[in-house]
Amino acid sequence: MSRPLARRRALVALASSVGLVAGATAYTSPPAGSAPPAGDCTPAFPLAEVTAGQSVKGLTVDSGVTPEPFTGEVIGVLDDGVAAGIDMIIMKLDSAALQDAGGIWQGMSGSPVYDATDNRLIGAVAYGLSYGPSPIAGITPIEDMDDYLETAARAPQRVDIGAPMAKRIARASDVTAREASQGARPLPMPLGVSGVSARRLASVKTRPYVTKGAYAVGRAAAAAGPADIVAGGNIAGTFAYGDVTAGGVGTATTVCDGRVVAFGHPMMFSGPSTMAMHPAEALFVQPDSLGSPFKVANIAAPTGTFTDDRLTGITGTFDELPETIAVTSKLTMGSRSREGTTQVSVPAAAAEMTFYQLVGNHDRVVDGSAGGTETQSWNIKGTDAAGKAFTISRSDRITSRSELSFEASMELPDVVYALSDLPGVTIDSITADGVVTSNTSTYRITAMQQLRKRTWVTINRKNPATVRAGGTLHLRAVLSGPGGQKLVRSQFTVPKRAKGLRGLVAFSGGSSGFYEGGDGEEYEEEYYFEESEPTLADIIKAVKEELRNDQLRADMIVAGRRVSIERTKVLGPVDQVVRGQRMVPVRVR
Repeated sequence: MSRPLARRRALVALASSVGLVAGATAYTSPPAGSAPPAGDCTPAFPLAEVTAGQSVKGLTVDSGVTPEPFTGEVIGVLDDGVAAGIDMIIMKLDSAALQDAGGIWQGMSGSPVYDATDNRLIGAVAYGLSYGPSPIAGITPIEDMDDYLETAARAPQRVDIGAPMAKRIARASDVTAREASQGARPLPMPLGVSGVSARRLASVKTRPYVTKGAYAVGRAAAAAGPADIVAGGNIAGTFAYGDVTAGGVGTATTVCDGRVVAFGHPMMFSGPSTMAMHPAEALFVQPDSLGSPFKVANIAAPTGTFTDDRLTGITGTFDELPETIAVTSKLTMGSRSREGTTQVSVPAAAAEMTFYQLVGNHDRVVDGSAGGTETQSWNIKGTDAAGKAFTISRSDRITSRSELSFEASMELPDVVYALSDLPGVTIDSITADGVVTSNTSTYRITAMQQLRKRTWVTINRKNPATVRAGGTLHLRAVLSGPGGQKLVRSQFTVPKRAKGLRGLVAFSGGSSGFYEGGDGEEYEEEYYFEESEPTLADIIKAVKEELRNDQLRADMIVAGRRVSIERTKVLGPVDQVVRGQRMVPVRVR
């Protein structure tokens, strides 16, 4: 009897403000009682009235869900500090939590700062001066957070700070003028992924759709709800949630009329956005003597959608969740069985999240960097640019002697990546089903034989295949494996017009990567692709025609000055993966 391997996990923010967790359940609607909080709708403090020495106060969360106060003082205003026409306010902040952490932390992005006297909202903590701990923060004015600049070319990676401002910062803090002159940077917001180990994330270097520098550790459950998304409270934006959760955690700046503004800088700078919006629970702030302190937090069920990811912050709407792509993986190995689903809210992330879903589920069921064999089938459903539904399906057998979980998780995401790049194509769902055994046996093509006068004769370069024009060429491949040999037959009818031609006959295994001549010499196989971008029809055809790893392909090519004849047959599948490839000269009499 199979047993589910249910789990919960968290993502600790190692180098950013990110800290995530999600249960195995995929959320498809807001939880009960998820009405948006009443909101604060705090009036804005005009940037023109901000002055050096002005006392401020703010709200942020270092533990739990309840915002705690901090205080501060304005150092000055940096003209065009965020971008052309968007100034940055420089402040020195203080609280017991800030002192414990050594300064502002990654995860404070979006923390609201108010005038200490009249409580009007000045802006949001969004920038830091150095990689190390510092109480100096760059504040994005709320006036600009409410009016996103769609013409901005890119998100700033560093804001230059001139010598006069650097000296003022140095006088007001323990940051040196030299450090200050290096510029202010947005508090980091790299991709965090739960449900996949850091080892897996670090091992993927060759796939263009996998985010470099993503990370994941931890396990926990969040005790946060929609009512906790308040000014100074935690808030998270994700590309995907469920079995795998990917995104970042920061702080809400202001909530008003069912809308929330947060972060004070972009998350991915996508402009229009479909990220899911979540409450979150902070566990603690981790001090870091070598880098910036960072918040460790867990994410709760989604409660809305971030509709904008702009230069000066992100904006979301409560209640309505984004449309998602359901990525489901089911895997069985003996008595162990598990099925999990991830909801992908940002279509461009579908390939990466599909890989994480597959490899994460494999790691739970296979439970080790082990070899084995998997029989796998998968389906992709969607609609084309004209709104017509399509389904792409494939089944295969994968064998690895050392790392089955990784190798069995690569093909499907590659196809999803190709589809994600097609204009007008929408993916609705992705499903994969696999059965794993510990067997690592495979076949290898060790010889080719021809039937001559009712006797099978081994053919090679010294003894090539021969056939009469108008006759039939009977061939078979000799497959050798730990359990013995297997013989696979094929035949080609040779037309009379081929008389006098020469060429090659070959058998290739579905899992082969090179040719072998009849004398055992190996030749690298080369693959050629069209320079033009593939269409949906191209991708569907390529998947349909792709050889299974446990199939063989038999080829005959003969040619002369005026005649060229090519024949191909697909054989199998057989009961094991077939490796290797052999080719032998052929002569037509």
